Amino acid sequence: MRGSLNSRMVIGASLILAVFVLLTALALERAFEDSARAAVQERLRSQLYLLMGETEVDDNGNILLPASSTLARLNQPHSGLYATVFSQSRPIWSSRSVMGAGYPFVKQLDTGEEHFQHSQQTDQDWFILGYGVVWQTDPRTIPITYSLLEDGQAFQQQIREYRHTLWTWLLAMAALLLTAQLLVLRWGLRPLREVAKDLQAIEQGRQDGLRGNYPAELQGLTGNLNTLLAHERAQQQRYRHALADLAHSLKTPLAILHGSSNQPDTVREQVIRMQKSVDYQLQRAATAGRGGLNSSLDVNAVVNGLLTALHKVHADKVVEVENAIPAGLSLRADKGDMTELLGNLLDNAFKWCRSRVQVRAEKLDTRTLLHVEDDGVGIPTEQAELILTRGVRADESVPGHGIGLAMVRDIVAAYGGELQITDSPLGGAHFIVSLPQ
Repeated sequence: MRGSLNSRMVIGASLILAVFVLLTALALERAFEDSARAAVQERLRSQLYLLMGETEVDDNGNILLPASSTLARLNQPHSGLYATVFSQSRPIWSSRSVMGAGYPFVKQLDTGEEHFQHSQQTDQDWFILGYGVVWQTDPRTIPITYSLLEDGQAFQQQIREYRHTLWTWLLAMAALLLTAQLLVLRWGLRPLREVAKDLQAIEQGRQDGLRGNYPAELQGLTGNLNTLLAHERAQQQRYRHALADLAHSLKTPLAILHGSSNQPDTVREQVIRMQKSVDYQLQRAATAGRGGLNSSLDVNAVVNGLLTALHKVHADKVVEVENAIPAGLSLRADKGDMTELLGNLLDNAFKWCRSRVQVRAEKLDTRTLLHVEDDGVGIPTEQAELILTRGVRADESVPGHGIGLAMVRDIVAAYGGELQITDSPLGGAHFIVSLPQ
């Protein structure tokens, strides 16, 4: 799915904010409407109790109410507040505000029963409150139902005003929150924009890596990218050096061939020399080297495979091999590189040993040490120093320890490791390869 990460986050957050504002508005509006309706009911109840207080009984047991109520609105026609008192569903008193018929009064309720209703019709909105009582007169009781009506237009106007105020403030707050959200997103995504800017600078050749001070969440990504870039640069450098060295290595053999066309042995010798140079430089160029994306490699599996092959290659020689590499030991390295490195060291040991070869490994805090030893004649100190000298080409290496050890030296260098050659307690050479974990 394509698109801007910033746009996705803005759209997603805006949708969430819109839903939140809508649900908040509906909840607050419902709560206010319920509260306002309860206030209307309480007000009507108070007015009804006041009307009950104005009721009197004459000597004949008749219910009497004043022609003019102390509630001013009941004395004004069409005031919006109306009252009627019923006895056995027959009206016995109505307020002056009642003009004509058609009001939905509650006409009969049981003693102590209260009825409250919000009646909304197409042309009218009413709040209705009725309350049933029994008036005791000797020798009889008179059931009475007090009924009040209030026009709901004022209530609806109050709801409309509240709704307008509520939505105005909520929309203003939503706009403010959205603006703050955009600013926070812009600030939060700035490291990603810096990564993109650094990558563009790398593509244009203005810098060679990601240099920004990135937050912890991006350091893994930027670190791996820098490692990958460094690995690619090292690989290109190896290609360039390999091609330059190959061209230099072929100059002398080609010159000799040019003047030795009638000397078959010389030609054959120079062709073999050229083939070795080509093989070495191609292998050197193909070295993967250490990178942040190397997977873990089981060292024992590589060594066991090499030992099986070497026993067949050197079948004319009885060699006792001691494999002391711990089970489960792994390295973050390319399998081809480790096969080439260990293969050359073990082949060299098989070639120069008398009868014993030992291979072992140990893991330190930050490095892994690989040891290959034999019981042969060893390597003189001056020759060992020549082998370890950087810049020595394969065709100039020590006789008998040429291209193979030169390849080992280059692979170890590609992984940022170290190669040492010492004397072994077995009597021969002891190669120590130190690689970072």
